[in-house]
Amino acid sequence: MLKETPLLVFTGSANRPLSEAICNYLQIELGDMRLGKFSDGEIRCQIQENVRGADVFIVQPTGRPSNESLMELLIILDAFRRASPSRLCVVMPYMGYARQDRKDAPRVPITAKLVANLITTAGADRLLALDLHASQIQGFFDIPVDHLYAAPILIDAIAKKNLENLLLVSPDAGGVERARAFAKRLKVDLAIMDKRRPEANKAEIMNVIGNVEGHDCVIVDDIIDTAGTLVKTAEALKDHGARSIHASGVHPILSGPAIERINNSFLETVMVTDTQVLTEEAVACPKIEQLSLAVLLGEAIRRIHEGASVSSLFV
Repeated sequence: MLKETPLLVFTGSANRPLSEAICNYLQIELGDMRLGKFSDGEIRCQIQENVRGADVFIVQPTGRPSNESLMELLIILDAFRRASPSRLCVVMPYMGYARQDRKDAPRVPITAKLVANLITTAGADRLLALDLHASQIQGFFDIPVDHLYAAPILIDAIAKKNLENLLLVSPDAGGVERARAFAKRLKVDLAIMDKRRPEANKAEIMNVIGNVEGHDCVIVDDIIDTAGTLVKTAEALKDHGARSIHASGVHPILSGPAIERINNSFLETVMVTDTQVLTEEAVACPKIEQLSLAVLLGEAIRRIHEGASVSSLFV
């Protein structure tokens, strides 16, 4: 008689609270693994339990600090690959370096492809990702990719605000597809910002496409890093007569002056998910509302483990 393949979930140090919440949903204990550093800063890892023949899921977003989180993931993968699990799946709520997904200038890297190669070479058999910066990044991996979206959680949060004259806003042309999907589900109209980015982490709003006067606007974005785009979009909407301005974003990187900018902006609320652990400054910000993805990711893990369809979770 064949023994049932056990389901084991482990976590790196990047987002332990999310990993624990996922395990609570799955009603299992978080796997026992020891992470540490040598005196020179090199990462060391030792798995503290038997994983031979198990279905192993490693939860590790590669966000802030990106370099350390990525290197830690690669070292964890190597440790597990040498411990003979039946399958090794990376659960990556946020993929760092995904914003460089093409050559948009001479002599620049395509870091999204580089990271995909590193993860595959380190031993991953499958990837469970959430809201990749560009959907085509799935094609950079030579292993199966399940690409989930946080849209159901964010759409539900927007609907619960009961805004009277709701209008969704894409902060740039690249985000139109995402914002249109939100607008379709909420049965409201859409406006688009004509944005120029002269250099990294700097944005300029040139025009507002659509009538926003008198509307309760919700800006729909994926990554909120320095919040420069968000704040400038809010300023433009206010200048064009928006009644109230809110925002939703999947990945709250919130680096540099982000919190100060949000606190001093026209934004009333900023809805984000828990793909990143918020800094103390972000937790203290009264405008930021964090939503949990534990049920979505936990259910996806359960279905992958059982060989069931994951497609109904895609939006």
